[in-house]
Amino acid sequence: MSARATTAEAAAPRTGASEAAAPSAAAAAPAVPNAEATGRRVEEVLDRLAQRDDREASAAAEELVRVLMDFYGAGLARIMHLMGSATGDDGARPALLGDELVTSLLVLHDLHPEDTATRIGRALDSVRRQHPAEVAEFDADAGTLRLRAADSGGCGCPSTSQQAQQTVEAAVSCFAPEVTSMGWEAAGERAEPALLQISRRPPTAATAS
Repeated sequence: MSARATTAEAAAPRTGASEAAAPSAAAAAPAVPNAEATGRRVEEVLDRLAQRDDREASAAAEELVRVLMDFYGAGLARIMHLMGSATGDDGARPALLGDELVTSLLVLHDLHPEDTATRIGRALDSVRRQHPAEVAEFDADAGTLRLRAADSGGCGCPSTSQQAQQTVEAAVSCFAPEVTSMGWEAAGERAEPALLQISRRPPTAATAS
């Protein structure tokens, strides 16, 4: 199935479409994108590219549409699955906020209700069983994050390999894409309190003479 067909199918109006919304509500609320109109717009853009006789650009555009459709389709499927399997008083909310794919969609559209530090914690929790790590320092203004490998039994050895570190960083990128740079603290690099240097009192003038 081509990207055009996928777009047209996804944009087709469903039964029960709310075309007869109250005028007062429509005036108060921001305009909601219409699926059918959006699908037609995408088709027009693809047609314009095809008419330019630039097969490479046209193929790239169709691939872009296909990738985005697959991404959002997987996200919607994940949301429906988590909502259908939700238990507990909070419903599906904990599962939705703890899912990488759903979180990436919410953050992408600035819809996630949690702040960056909380989402970094969720990212580390999602991989903690295999690759335990903790936050050493986070600068929200600069978007920089320093991580450290969690203790691995007191042997002083780092508990994460380079591949494991990449797994942790990938999780953080999904949950908190606003983190612009990540680094790791070497084993034993934790800041220690400064030692107070105590010396003998210098001799007085009487004792020095």
